[in-house]
Amino acid sequence: MRNWIVRGAAAGAAAGLLMLLSGGFAGSAERASRQPETRLVGVVNVNTATAEQLQLLPGIGPARAAAILEFRKAGKLKRVEELTEVSGIGEVALERIRPHVAVSGKTTA
Repeated sequence: MRNWIVRGAAAGAAAGLLMLLSGGFAGSAERASRQPETRLVGVVNVNTATAEQLQLLPGIGPARAAAILEFRKAGKLKRVEELTEVSGIGEVALERIRPHVAVSGKTTA
């Protein structure tokens, strides 16, 4: 009888671990699917773009677009990294928009 109980406990623990692991992977897949999809093709020149063009960038809405416009009144941005000085744009936001941002050339988005 004791042997059956030990086997049952071990089987239950293994099943629980399996469920935990599969739930963890499913959770990761679920989190990945919640990431915003970027459908932007081309780049936005942050030195010449309008507010509407800036809003094409992932995570940039009217308030952040206005903040970029206000920030660039002090002068043109020389590097994309300078966007972290704009209120509301941190490292995470910068990495999300970096592939779609230029500081020279035409806006092609």
